[in-house]
Amino acid sequence: MTETTEKITQGNVLERWAANYESVTLWLSHLQQKALNAFSLYRFCIWAKKTPDELLAEKARDPSANIVEKLLDKFCNSPDPQFTNSFRYQASIAVKSYFRWNYHDLAKAAGSVVLEKKKPYNKMSKEGLRKLWNWTRNPRDRALIPFVTSTAIAKETLSNLTWGLLEDGWESKEFPAIEIPSELLKGHGKGRYKGVRQVTFLTNEARRALSDYRDWIEKRLGRKVTPDDRIWRDTRTPHPPLEYGSFASLVLRISKESGVPFTWHDGRRWLTTALEQVGLSPNWARVLRGRKVSGSESPYSRPNIEALRAKFAEAAPLLEFTATEKPQVPKEVLDRIQKLEAERQEIRQKYRLRRGPEEKDDEKAEDCPDGSNCENFEQVKESELLERLKAGWSIVKELSDGSVIIRK
Repeated sequence: MTETTEKITQGNVLERWAANYESVTLWLSHLQQKALNAFSLYRFCIWAKKTPDELLAEKARDPSANIVEKLLDKFCNSPDPQFTNSFRYQASIAVKSYFRWNYHDLAKAAGSVVLEKKKPYNKMSKEGLRKLWNWTRNPRDRALIPFVTSTAIAKETLSNLTWGLLEDGWESKEFPAIEIPSELLKGHGKGRYKGVRQVTFLTNEARRALSDYRDWIEKRLGRKVTPDDRIWRDTRTPHPPLEYGSFASLVLRISKESGVPFTWHDGRRWLTTALEQVGLSPNWARVLRGRKVSGSESPYSRPNIEALRAKFAEAAPLLEFTATEKPQVPKEVLDRIQKLEAERQEIRQKYRLRRGPEEKDDEKAEDCPDGSNCENFEQVKESELLERLKAGWSIVKELSDGSVIIRK
């Protein structure tokens, strides 16, 4: 294989390398993550010292010999330190996908790579998400974070979402739905993914943030957004739609600046965890996450969607995080306050207490209009009691808050 003299990167691989091969262009037309997959195939070709067309010819010449499969196995087991385990895994998927879309399927067993998780999942909390959210720079990012944590829409789908996918009248609806066709999801509705859709919902805080972002981007664009407009756009003029790779760098920046570890996959886990806590069945959770549903009849019917919305409403308090939560007052404290208030009202009515300095000393109670032979009552603190007793006052009632009703 002849290498180009210019360095190929994931950023320029489509123009500098992939465009030279019709078979690669055909393959990429079916994919969303074009640059990532093209770069993975490119690095495999460099390692194998063959062009993509030479690899296809090798497979076509003697399909039963499994020459390409053995080559891929050797690559996936290569000790070369420049290839991480996760890259070999991604490259294996890309190579097999390239052959499949060019009608020369490789054996399923070829290029097997086992991924071992080395880092634990990020521990998320409402406080952490709120801090992450507070570090965002603009209305777009302030809308995007609660959008993902309430919908679990995958990164590869985010870049293709349009305003028309939101439920009619979503701005004023509680927990508005978003229905995403299979073409925008994993598998693109082909093979075992045929008929898969994603039905998900916005929390009310996500809906409000999205509405604010829409108003903001309309001012930037100088026009109303249309149903066919992509939702997530660059904040810089002329505000083109955000591409797939931009979402990763965007969340990485916010995470680093805020000091809160977070990925878009963490956002999907946030929803999954909340749904588990309210007892949503795994099958219905797959509908919300846009995954293949097994053994479910008409999962996308309107009654089922409304039932799913009701269950989502139960999970909403667990999902929302942008508002600072008010401290919970213990029930016994609330009961105590209520009892004291009832006692205070009873005392005022019974003893006709003066209500404050704004009332004059000679003001007469309703049942003592002439001011004669009337009893004078006051409520005083325990610290004032001794002086009042010396002055001729007597105790009428001791109250539960420590104060005393006295009479003269």
